Amino acid sequence: MAKQTKSFVCSNCGSVYSKWQGKCDDCGEWNTLEEEQASVSGSPKGLSKKKGRTVDLVSLDTPPVEAPRILTGVGEFDRALGGGLVPGSAILIGGDPGIGKSTILLQALGKLAQKGEDCIYFSGEEATAQVQMRAKRLGLTGAPLRLGCETSLRDILTTLDSGKPPKVVVIDSIQTLFADHVDSAPGTVTQVRVCAHELISYAKRKGTVMLIVGHVTKDGQIAGPRVLEHMVDTVLYFEGDRGHQFRILRAVKNRFGGTDEIGVFEMTGGGLSEVTNPSELFLSDHNSQEPGSAVFAGLEGSRPVLVEIQALVARTSAANPRRAVVGWDSGRLAMVLAVLDARAGLGLAGCDVYLNVAGGLKISEPAADMAVAAALVSSLAQVSMPEETVIFGEISLSGDTRGAAQSEARLKEASKLGFAKAIVPKGKKSITSDIKQEHIAKVSDLVAIFIPDQLD
Repeated sequence: MAKQTKSFVCSNCGSVYSKWQGKCDDCGEWNTLEEEQASVSGSPKGLSKKKGRTVDLVSLDTPPVEAPRILTGVGEFDRALGGGLVPGSAILIGGDPGIGKSTILLQALGKLAQKGEDCIYFSGEEATAQVQMRAKRLGLTGAPLRLGCETSLRDILTTLDSGKPPKVVVIDSIQTLFADHVDSAPGTVTQVRVCAHELISYAKRKGTVMLIVGHVTKDGQIAGPRVLEHMVDTVLYFEGDRGHQFRILRAVKNRFGGTDEIGVFEMTGGGLSEVTNPSELFLSDHNSQEPGSAVFAGLEGSRPVLVEIQALVARTSAANPRRAVVGWDSGRLAMVLAVLDARAGLGLAGCDVYLNVAGGLKISEPAADMAVAAALVSSLAQVSMPEETVIFGEISLSGDTRGAAQSEARLKEASKLGFAKAIVPKGKKSITSDIKQEHIAKVSDLVAIFIPDQLD
């Protein structure tokens, strides 16, 4: 008879320890070890002498089989996935509570069901009546979508095996499921890992698309073991600020497409509506005559996006000036401020600095350095950016500027929205575009646009 023994599992990386300790030796995180019950049998540690099957091997020049795609009918959702759903794939979707994960999945499945695809939606957090009420609000009442309210993994798999395998299955959410052969509470590391493994195995075996909703921690990471993100084929994060109506669906891992692709949605009373031209909406309230504002020509995956960067610089007598950042990396802002102080002599060390990316978008690429610097200097000098001008480029610690990837696509997007001028880094390779370009070699040249006599 198997006996029960205690083990401690790291909720971040899934490492198992025989006793509790404050720090995980494998991932270095503190206070992530959770106690779980594990059964230990008398089976040997090594593999048995039973012979396995021979694996079919292929050469590198074997023609690959193109993965077919299932279009959901929600264009921005398909774009983030790399062109649609791939049969047999497992997709993990995470995001803050109330951000719209269940809404976008219900919309996508409703459209698929209306096209004749067999789809099942399992909810472990809401009753069937609640899902039906949401579907009515989204205008999907007539969609032949099958709903289920269940948290038992065994019952879900039995239901799926009782008939023809469905095209798409949604599990909302993985933290609410429990496997009755595992002696631990739902949401624990072991339960999440076991349930995810069984669901992914079913998807691979039957060719069903498995869409799994995952909760996130206060740091914005998928709750549960980190191995969960390695097990699935695609990881999508639903981002957005509750103060804005925009929602960003970002792909951070995709085995069937490019990473960092985004889909943009707008939250309305009738659900999430697609935003086919996000640049136009992000700049809808832009005032080019206001100091402290710069339009950044960015790139999200393969999509160029124009967004407004706002800065406020105010003199202060406090010993420790404030640095508040929304939508950008605070460490990157500290570097840009240091370069402006050291290479242009602006004296920003005695100023409070506030930086915001308008529209709730989060920017991570270094090409935003010059746009941030322009907004900071514009606010400090109380001089607005030149009219109808976009800016992008990276700033090095030496004060030199560096080019950005796919500059032509950025300028093409700016031209489409009516911008006539671009401030770009000076590089060896010329950029072909209809927009008039002003090349900047050093950060001091950028400062001279707003403060001509700064370095005299």
